[in-house]
Amino acid sequence: MTTADQAATGRTVTTNIPARLDRLPWSRWHWTIVIGLGTVWILDGLEVTVVGNIAGRLSEPGSGLPITSGEVTGLAAALYVAGACTGALFWGRLTDKWGRKKLFMITLAVYLAATALTAVSFSTWWFFAFRFLTGFGIGGEYAAINSAIDELIPAQYRGRVDLMINGSFWLGAVGGSLLSIVALDTSVLPKDVGWRLTFALGAVLALVILLVRRHVPESPRWLLIHGRDEEAERIVTSIEERVAAEKGTKGERLPEPEGEITIHQRRSVSFLEIARTVFSDYRRRAVLGFSLFIGQAFLYNAITFGFGAILTKFYDVPTGSTGYYFAVIAIGNFMGPLLLGKLFDTVGRRVMISSTYLLSGLLLFGTAWLFDQGSLNAATLTACWCAVLFFASAGASSAYLTVSEIFPMETRAMSIAFFYALGTAAGGISGPMLFADLTGTGKVGDTVLAFQIGATLMCLAGLVAAALAVRAERRSLEDVARPLTAAGPGTSAQAAGVRAA
Repeated sequence: MTTADQAATGRTVTTNIPARLDRLPWSRWHWTIVIGLGTVWILDGLEVTVVGNIAGRLSEPGSGLPITSGEVTGLAAALYVAGACTGALFWGRLTDKWGRKKLFMITLAVYLAATALTAVSFSTWWFFAFRFLTGFGIGGEYAAINSAIDELIPAQYRGRVDLMINGSFWLGAVGGSLLSIVALDTSVLPKDVGWRLTFALGAVLALVILLVRRHVPESPRWLLIHGRDEEAERIVTSIEERVAAEKGTKGERLPEPEGEITIHQRRSVSFLEIARTVFSDYRRRAVLGFSLFIGQAFLYNAITFGFGAILTKFYDVPTGSTGYYFAVIAIGNFMGPLLLGKLFDTVGRRVMISSTYLLSGLLLFGTAWLFDQGSLNAATLTACWCAVLFFASAGASSAYLTVSEIFPMETRAMSIAFFYALGTAAGGISGPMLFADLTGTGKVGDTVLAFQIGATLMCLAGLVAAALAVRAERRSLEDVARPLTAAGPGTSAQAAGVRAA
């Protein structure tokens, strides 16, 4: 069996493993990947939404914490995002070095522990510290999970599956919204207990996902590059046997794989090589990635953390009822990637990415104008946001899809981490802080300004996508971005397995 140490000596292999994975028809095995890996975004949605909705209750006397609503939606939200950015960079490097599976197990365990300790917060500093650490775990998930998903899902389904999984964040948001209604009902739970149970439930769900995730294999593509080609071969053969058995009962046969690639195996890639690859060799793609992430990060982190505060501040919606409104826009958010996702694989990436960003930005400008005119109430504002976020959600999910597929295999997790961290730091940390200040004044004009800033960034990102988006639909990852370890062009469509050179 080839080991990582042997790979460091310069061993070369020729393989059709990527082609074998890409030619597989959709099967029950692929659903296990979606469930095992994708469900973590439900936890992220639960976390973010719960914190936004319980802000009012946490600031009330008797909650058990001496904290203000602005600190929850501003400082605590920013710390959560800062933790996610830091975690993305820290874990992203290890994901490329140690493998996808090891890291998506570790990062989920970190999230589980941190959110459980948030539930027992006894002081403001404790709450802030474990909000940061919860984000630290979630940030690592973004790099590890998106890398694994793209490398395991067939090329013709990659776009819609990636969007659907990233969009499942909003299923968690729906659950968080409804859960907060129960948690904030003082006739059901005391003020100092209900909000704690919401975080405890997140820890329980994480434990269940952790148990399911044990059955998800390591990425054969990662194994191949890191000198473990025999292990990669066993995994792919096992997957093929399962899929073939399922399709065989229907009288179907697996299509033949097309193409092979020669890999010069190596143990790791230096930071210098990653930086040169991303910012020099692929600088147009880097501009695209930053634009998409900054636009969606500001919009989503600002509004997600602040929507409940807008309802209570401007429309006198009781803190215990904001969850109903948020559940509505969360459903709209999930429906966007669900209904539009297939178009990213058929109509194409460039048209769909640019149009979803531009449409959401233009609709948000319209919402800001109506809000400024006093033409909206709590229900109609929610309806407007539902329309905005239907398109914005598909666009935001496509940002993760984009940076996970347009850079070489060896830099994939670190590229996701770079763009997520830097884009989210620009929009996700400054967004909640700025938005909390603007909405906190109680002035309509300040909130309108926040809406307009978000809309402008989304429109600008849409224009960048129209010019620079990569036509990656239905193409193998190796075709979209040639691996740094590729030693020569693929020549044969008949190779089976791996041959050592």
